[in-house]
Amino acid sequence: MTVRFFHTSDWHLGQFFHNHERDYEHNQFLNWLLEQIQEKQPNALLIAGDIFDVVNPASSAQKQLYQFLTDAHAIAPHMQTLMIAGNHDSGYRIEQVEPFLAKFNAKAVGIISKQNQQFDLDRLLVPIYDANKNIIAWCLTLPYLRSAEITGLNEQTTNSQNAIAYLHQQLIAAAKARKQPDQALILMSHAHMQGGETSDSERPIVVGNEEALSTALFDDVIDYVALGHLHKPQKVGQTHIRYSGSPIPLSFSEINYKHQVLEISIDPTQTDESRFQMESLAIPRSVQLHRIKGTIPEVLAQLSALASGEIEDIDQREYVEIEYHTDTPPAPNLRQQFEEALAPNRYRLVRISRRYLNSDQNNQQQAAINLDPPTPAKLFQNLWEKQGYGADDTVMKDFLSLVDEAQKSLEDDANA
Repeated sequence: MTVRFFHTSDWHLGQFFHNHERDYEHNQFLNWLLEQIQEKQPNALLIAGDIFDVVNPASSAQKQLYQFLTDAHAIAPHMQTLMIAGNHDSGYRIEQVEPFLAKFNAKAVGIISKQNQQFDLDRLLVPIYDANKNIIAWCLTLPYLRSAEITGLNEQTTNSQNAIAYLHQQLIAAAKARKQPDQALILMSHAHMQGGETSDSERPIVVGNEEALSTALFDDVIDYVALGHLHKPQKVGQTHIRYSGSPIPLSFSEINYKHQVLEISIDPTQTDESRFQMESLAIPRSVQLHRIKGTIPEVLAQLSALASGEIEDIDQREYVEIEYHTDTPPAPNLRQQFEEALAPNRYRLVRISRRYLNSDQNNQQQAAINLDPPTPAKLFQNLWEKQGYGADDTVMKDFLSLVDEAQKSLEDDANA
């Protein structure tokens, strides 16, 4: 029996892009996804983590998710929606509404539970049904693995690397024991895999001091690995191990990404190439981004050449980032010059940075207007460098580990 499902991830509902809300862009994506669901009627929708942008999302972001689940169930009542927590999510938060999710044929796995000094594998193995309630696949759900949740269980989990390997081995073994010949095995995970290409908007995932995981964790019996965390759509090693990518660009570094939802079909009874089929469903971009670079005269010329015509709703206006090249201090009214070169009421100038033409000077001095709030990692890095210490990846990884543990502690306190 063929199982058909959609693979998506990294929605980051509630994200502020240079202090601008993105509700409009997310609504456009969700409405488009509902159209695909209505047309294709898949057996399942897999959301591989980072559903929200922060662990305590605004009520508007939560409403977006729950309204989507309500609408999706109305147009495809047999479709299951399976979600896992990413490193941006609170695993406890997405699980605490389980009774509500069940009414819409949805399930969220946010944390790794333990029972009797063993991982609770039963709750991580989720059956996927056809319209006649026959099991056609098993989904192995692995949310973001925080070190504190997976280590210290037994002699196999003394450190994060061992714990991750042990959890995968145990979960895959349990899935093999349940799997029938006509059932597929799908593994959904939120992780940074070795060889994956990153953008500048992904928050580093650090488990102990080892960030990227190996695809060797995935047994050959797994028919498809649905990954979340990296925002660029890509395969990792093999065709069936994939990041779907984010549905909208979450930074200017993602301006050229081809955002998509993956439609996957697996027929476990086949042994040839027809066993696995994949189609990329291209997501329309609802708000454009522009990166403008050059000397000040070149930048002004490029800004003037952009399309004109007002966009009434500010949430639909296009984003502009400028990097101007100069050897001299900028004029006090430079930002005003840039804004006046843009067509009125069409663009949002959200970032201006300066790069010196002299390479030596450029390496020593950078000036940027960045309206994003500083992250703990950035603040620590700036402080570290101001003290005269050089770049040290080990120190940064250790600091990020502490941040991660602090965040987990806050979540535990909030859900105690």
